[in-house]
Amino acid sequence: MIDWIARYVDQQKAALDSIPAESVETWVACFREAWAQEKQLFVFGNGGSAANASHFATDLGKGSSDKLSKRFKVLSLNDNLPWITAIGNDYDYADIYRRQLENYAQPGDLMMTMSVSGNSPNLLQAARWAKEHQVKVLAMVGSKRGGLAELADHLIVIESEHYGRVEDAHMGICHMICYAFMEIESLQ
Repeated sequence: MIDWIARYVDQQKAALDSIPAESVETWVACFREAWAQEKQLFVFGNGGSAANASHFATDLGKGSSDKLSKRFKVLSLNDNLPWITAIGNDYDYADIYRRQLENYAQPGDLMMTMSVSGNSPNLLQAARWAKEHQVKVLAMVGSKRGGLAELADHLIVIESEHYGRVEDAHMGICHMICYAFMEIESLQ
């Protein structure tokens, strides 16, 4: 067991080492611009990535906003289960995020999604809609990249296919973005 744990930790470190600092810096700039222009931010994912999206929206909307002169307008689209199930039941599960964006998103807003595979039909459909409606697309994926890699305006790839390690790295990036606004005076 000790050897397995040591290997897991080593592989987690490798996933974290694959985080591209320049891309994270670009993402912080995208969030700063959206904040400055009072644009809406939509975050979402599936499974563990949905949990990460909820966590990120909470940290950005509360923790980061508490340190700024005005608040982020951020919404996690995977948090309204009745709406998700209504869309999935009445239309199709692949529509659950696109149809919410249709209600809320305006040109210049920002959508951010996380996916280890980068190929979830509901994420791809939302990203396509966003691109067609001048909503900036940010995507975090694993090493398979998937269709999101081709749709994203700004992409971060974690060089692993292991769901846990990629999701952990994605959450680390989410925390970096939030703490950039909490800890760096020049961003205010």
